[in-house]
Amino acid sequence: MQTVPQPDPTVLLERLRIAHPLIGFYDAPDPAAFAPVVEPKAGGSTCVFDFYKLWLKGTTLHLTADNFGCGGAGRQLFGIETRTRDAFVKFLADDEGLKASHGLMEQWLDHGKTYKAIHPHLFIGPLHADRYKYLRSATFYVNPDQLSALATGAQYHSAPDDSPPVIARFGSGCMQMASIFDDLDVAQAAIGATDIAMRDRLAPELIAFTVTRPMFARLCSLDERSFLFKPFLERLQKARAKES
Repeated sequence: MQTVPQPDPTVLLERLRIAHPLIGFYDAPDPAAFAPVVEPKAGGSTCVFDFYKLWLKGTTLHLTADNFGCGGAGRQLFGIETRTRDAFVKFLADDEGLKASHGLMEQWLDHGKTYKAIHPHLFIGPLHADRYKYLRSATFYVNPDQLSALATGAQYHSAPDDSPPVIARFGSGCMQMASIFDDLDVAQAAIGATDIAMRDRLAPELIAFTVTRPMFARLCSLDERSFLFKPFLERLQKARAKES
């Protein structure tokens, strides 16, 4: 990955009044660079979103192929299977009720990709400009109004023949941070935190908007010519202010 400065999201965050810290998904060689870090309990089955409140306080979650938390994260982030295929299909389709049939569940498993790590260490936590070269995606946690604005921003530079600028695919919360994308080097965003198994860790009004590095750069480049400084957004914000 080319070493370039991290784009500055300050204007974007200020114009959209986004107060929640951005969360980065990093693939890096050295855990010391991300201190302070926390790790899942060894041998446990902890959801990565159990660490959400720690991310907001500045702590980064450290994951490896030997210690990844729950089985879903092991499969999606490291390609490690912790159940037999039949057991996994039955768990997702029958116990969790996520697909109408075993056949559909199997098709989803066959079609989906898992993240291919570059380094032995993955990190989820606060966004840090000095670690930008290791960033794979960035996630905004936003309300519906902010989500609509980010989705508008994601299509601002998009032509009809480009890859869809925004996707909303079925998947686990951690999957929606990385492996939901076909190509992390393409400018694209994914609406996430739609996994009801992890939503109890978030405030009810929050939804995730995860962007690849190229899309993050596009969003940070929005200027006075864009909708960020136009009447529609200002009118929406004034209307919300009257309601509060």
